[in-house]
Amino acid sequence: MAQPSRIVRLAAYLKPHWREVTLGLLALLVVNAIGVTIPLTIGNIVDELTVAFTLSQVIRSVILVLILASVMWVIRMTSRICLFGAGRKVEFDLKQRIFEHLLTLEPAYFGRNTIGDLINRATSDVDNIRRLLGFAVLSMANTFFAYVMIVPAMVGLNANVAFFSLAVYPFMFAVVAVFGDRLRNQQLDVQEEISNLSDLIQEDMGGISLVKIYAQEENERRAFNQRNQDLLSANLALAKTRNTLFPLLGGFASLSLVIALAIGSQAIISGSLTPGDFVAVILFIQQLVFPTALLGFTITAYQRGEVSLDRIEAIFEARPTIRNTSQTRPLPNPIGRLEARNLTFTYPGSDRPALNRVSFSIEPGQTVAVVGPIGSGKSTLAMALPRLLEIDPNELFLDGYDITQIELSDLRGAIAFVPQDSFLFSTTIKNNIRYGNPMAEPIEVEHAAKEAQLYSEILNFPQQLKTMVGERGITLSGGQRQRAALSRALLVDAPILVLDDALSSVDNQTATQILDNLSSETQRKTVIFVSHQMSAAASCDHILVMDAGRIVQSGTHRELVSQPGLYQDLWNQHKLKEVLQ
Repeated sequence: MAQPSRIVRLAAYLKPHWREVTLGLLALLVVNAIGVTIPLTIGNIVDELTVAFTLSQVIRSVILVLILASVMWVIRMTSRICLFGAGRKVEFDLKQRIFEHLLTLEPAYFGRNTIGDLINRATSDVDNIRRLLGFAVLSMANTFFAYVMIVPAMVGLNANVAFFSLAVYPFMFAVVAVFGDRLRNQQLDVQEEISNLSDLIQEDMGGISLVKIYAQEENERRAFNQRNQDLLSANLALAKTRNTLFPLLGGFASLSLVIALAIGSQAIISGSLTPGDFVAVILFIQQLVFPTALLGFTITAYQRGEVSLDRIEAIFEARPTIRNTSQTRPLPNPIGRLEARNLTFTYPGSDRPALNRVSFSIEPGQTVAVVGPIGSGKSTLAMALPRLLEIDPNELFLDGYDITQIELSDLRGAIAFVPQDSFLFSTTIKNNIRYGNPMAEPIEVEHAAKEAQLYSEILNFPQQLKTMVGERGITLSGGQRQRAALSRALLVDAPILVLDDALSSVDNQTATQILDNLSSETQRKTVIFVSHQMSAAASCDHILVMDAGRIVQSGTHRELVSQPGLYQDLWNQHKLKEVLQ
């Protein structure tokens, strides 16, 4: 299907605000109509004064021109308010749409696109669109109306003067056309370099502790200097082009005035042009100079807007691969039974399956550990359960329902997932814990923290549950962050809890106590415990042992530790580490 043109897409952005745009354009039309009237009025006054000069006539003429100019100013302000206001509203709409659309995309999209670049698109690029639909539309409409009204008026006064004085204007448009592609490409380079710089700033600020630990401040300074130099070079190249184009446009405008003066003076001498009409022609040319010179800035705004439009539309064109379809159905009263039937998944670009024909069955209320060496597919399996990865139909089931046929909100409402990265927001511990249930009562928050073995430590914080945790929870230890994330998952009270190595920073004794708490509840959850902590895994009801994307062993700790195989090797390594510590 052919993509709509940029003009069509821009028109779609403006469509919801057509009233403001229409009013603004009508106001511009009136402004230019008055703009034609004023030079003609002044010309008539000049001719009248050359015949009979009186002070009262001068005063009346000045008052008339002031009234016309004042009305013109008021209407011009109205047009600017309407058109610039429409641009601001489009900016608001775009930012809202971008954010809402990004929320629909799967995590893999953010792995392919850097956060800094996405932020730049949602801010700098949207700002360019706002300028395009505010300043550029006003300028282009004003230029169009000015030419449509002023040129006929000039021809009516003296066609010869009008023709020769405006003869240079086609050359101005040709120059703009020649510079157009160069401006567009250079503006794209600037936007890309801004994104690269934003990426580096975000990474370094997010990983400032690592920079300090490894004393890499100087390397990061050099890296920033290089990207900053690239941005400077791109901006200078763009500025060079602009500073070549705009003086050329101004020079053509001045040449037009010189031609008018030369030919107009001869027309006055020959009697084909009155002094008043000559003054009107000069005023008309001066009125055309500004919109014509402004055309250069308008073209720049348009070029920036074109580049930014493509970058923003690229976000909207990204469609979520994991989404509800017409075949998806609600999930009635989930109880937590999980089943995999030859579950297979391969990451894009890889030739080896991360999950290779995995099959298992987990009953409601069971606590199941998933162990294995690094890269065995444990985390991939954990992410497949809440459908954070796009898996094939008829391979993974919840309560007998194919998870690809379950509405995403119901599926993820039934599975509380705690990932390896225990992300916390820059707010209080209380708000972080109740993120999945913002209306939870304080006693519920406390209970979830107690289940995660965190509450006793919270009581030691300066403001307890109201303590701010800083960006990404930087003021908490790794173990505290993980248990805060676990508390958040426990508070939503889903029938299934998936812990993807989410207790790696917690000691084995605490991890075991947490699992015991979960298994001793009257309404037991189905717990999938992905971990390298063998002591905690040994306390689970059942253990799945993975290697190279397959389940190579399955059973209880007692059964597996007595069998030669991978689990026995992992257990022996664990015991050896305990002896050496």
